[in-house]
Amino acid sequence: MLMFVALYRWSQTRQPWLILLLIIIALELAAMYFQHVMMLAPCVMCIYERVAMVGMGLGAAIGLIAPKNPIVRWLGLGVWGYSSVRSWQLANEHVGYQFPDPNDLFGAQCDIFVNFPDWAPLNEWVPWFFEATGDCSKIVWQFMDLSMPQWLEIISALNIGAFAIIVLSQIIGMVKHRG
Repeated sequence: MLMFVALYRWSQTRQPWLILLLIIIALELAAMYFQHVMMLAPCVMCIYERVAMVGMGLGAAIGLIAPKNPIVRWLGLGVWGYSSVRSWQLANEHVGYQFPDPNDLFGAQCDIFVNFPDWAPLNEWVPWFFEATGDCSKIVWQFMDLSMPQWLEIISALNIGAFAIIVLSQIIGMVKHRG
């Protein structure tokens, strides 16, 4: 119980939000290294996963603005949590393209082009970051026998776990603070 109260207090400082933001920036820089230095073409799913990761960073940036303000803190948590879940869902779908069900006669097919809303054509605004040119089913990189989307599943699951612990700490911390 003491740990959750400590996490509740810590979440009201800028330090954890900055740490989360720096982790997300490092992951995005790694993606840029893979794309622009190692010349690994990102696929449509890679780009959608990248957008979800940007969402996690946006959640961290929101929390960083005013962590003592519960509305701002909860908004940051909400954006981080939603983006983490979406990141895991997208990575899981991507893994399905790379390792299709052998009983599926037609197999799942990934889109050829990204499909952003008309009001936010990210691939036109920032093509070096949001344009997809790769094949979703192709495994172009592995580390410890796991492909990039499999690693993203793990990273996203860790974010979801951390999010759940922090939300629990918010609830326990508020109850303890009021009691």
